[in-house]
Amino acid sequence: MLIRCWGSRGSIPVSGKEYLKYGGDTTCLEIRTEDDRTIIVDAGTGIRRLGKILVEEDRRSCDLIFTHAHWDHLMGFPFFRPLYSEGSEIRIHGCPVALDFVHTMLTRIMSPPNFPVSYADVRASIQYTTVCPENFEIGSVSVFPIPLSHPNGGNGYKFVEKGRTFVFLTDNELEFMHPGGLSAAQYRDFSAGADVLFHDAEYTEAEYRRYRQWGHSAYTSALDLALDSGVGRFGLYHLNQDREDAEVDRIVEHCRETVKKRNSLLECFAVAGDTAIELA
Repeated sequence: MLIRCWGSRGSIPVSGKEYLKYGGDTTCLEIRTEDDRTIIVDAGTGIRRLGKILVEEDRRSCDLIFTHAHWDHLMGFPFFRPLYSEGSEIRIHGCPVALDFVHTMLTRIMSPPNFPVSYADVRASIQYTTVCPENFEIGSVSVFPIPLSHPNGGNGYKFVEKGRTFVFLTDNELEFMHPGGLSAAQYRDFSAGADVLFHDAEYTEAEYRRYRQWGHSAYTSALDLALDSGVGRFGLYHLNQDREDAEVDRIVEHCRETVKKRNSLLECFAVAGDTAIELA
């Protein structure tokens, strides 16, 4: 399993010299499976760069999963180049919402006056799978959804292949349970023993006190989850749109100091727009 990040920024894309290290694109992950399938999680602005690579590599097939329907996770969809390629096949999974809503959500993005090219004009073959089950398979990878604690709901995911596990919990508030969400203990149990965990780390503790119930976590709470669940590597994700590289570096250093004080071997890092991790 190869995990690549094409965007880890939250809420809105950003640019400038202050964001060169961690990037400015919004959420998009790519997972290359052992049997050479391409799984894409979310269609934030990072999907534009990914689409260019897929076309260059002549990769004609992919599976697309969404965590939720907020705009920073969708806004790159109309700029996904394989949409406009004859012979491309995109399988869109019905997670975390019913398929009729997924279809409506995507067509609305590409409807006037929002976008000049209609959804009906895309050239790729787009297939919609069944409503999100308890778990499902994409090639050699088993996918386990879990409800997120976030306004309007959503799903996080566990990806398991040949005994290696990657957990992705973006847009998840650990210290407040939104309707449909779960407790911090349940997210701990879901993540237990994972090789890699990416978790929402939007706020500092001071910021969280101002933005409680907005659907995101303080990075200290996310770190506690990673430590308590015994994961191998922890990536701070959904980086605040105003968080410059230097401040992200300071947050990572603070996390590493905490890990050392806890006598843990946890590897801690902030997920950048070009992070790649291979689990073999």
